[in-house]
Amino acid sequence: MLTLCALLLTLISCCSGAFPGPPKQQINSRPIIGILTQEIEDDNLKPFGKTYIPSSYVKYLESAGCRVTPVKLNLTLPEYEKIFNSINGMMFIGGAVNLRTSDFAKAAAVFYKLALKAYISGDYFPLWGTCLGFQLLTALVSGDDLLTNATVENKALPLNLTADAESSRMFRNFPPELMKSLAQEPLTGNFHHYGIATQTFEGNERLESFFSILSTNKAKEGVEFVSTIEGKEYPFYGVQWHPELGGVPTTSQVLKKKMLL
Repeated sequence: MLTLCALLLTLISCCSGAFPGPPKQQINSRPIIGILTQEIEDDNLKPFGKTYIPSSYVKYLESAGCRVTPVKLNLTLPEYEKIFNSINGMMFIGGAVNLRTSDFAKAAAVFYKLALKAYISGDYFPLWGTCLGFQLLTALVSGDDLLTNATVENKALPLNLTADAESSRMFRNFPPELMKSLAQEPLTGNFHHYGIATQTFEGNERLESFFSILSTNKAKEGVEFVSTIEGKEYPFYGVQWHPELGGVPTTSQVLKKKMLL
């Protein structure tokens, strides 16, 4: 339990560093992070609203000192541009929607393009993707849905860290003992049926040139999938696992954490 807590505290510390606050001359010194709302697929929840954010993501960022604002779907481009210019970073959360045709994917594509343009202009705007958000980042960069069956449901795993992990922006400030635990103990919660195979990732020129693979894992089907990535140049990060959950709760516990909007 102590090791798990140490992992979570270190990760949210890295998140806070990846989401820098405004310049010192401004009064607000805490970063504002947008969380793109997710579409509700469960018919039992639709009477409460069309989109939601699991509260675990909100609490995760707030525990790192961030302030959070929800970003709704189906807004106009000018509205998204106004939001982009008012926040310090964006998180794409988990869920179960189409990586091409969903409203979630379309809105994420807008912020992805704005973040690319901003970085080229000298502005630092990080993107973070968790689970489906991670998968969406690979689709946005590659221009294709490259997912395959890679089931790891309600299970915690150690990470198979790559040679790039130790020097990565995400992990380089981790204490050695925590990195050892991360590689040897089941500390990362997984709740997914799909993933991107390591072989597919490494065989895609766009993904290979854009991202560094920091860890991999194996699914029930025996497929080795990519579980942690970060942009080689751009401040874009993705994890197939769920650092915000702090363990492996039951499905009912996850549902209770949802905050309907």
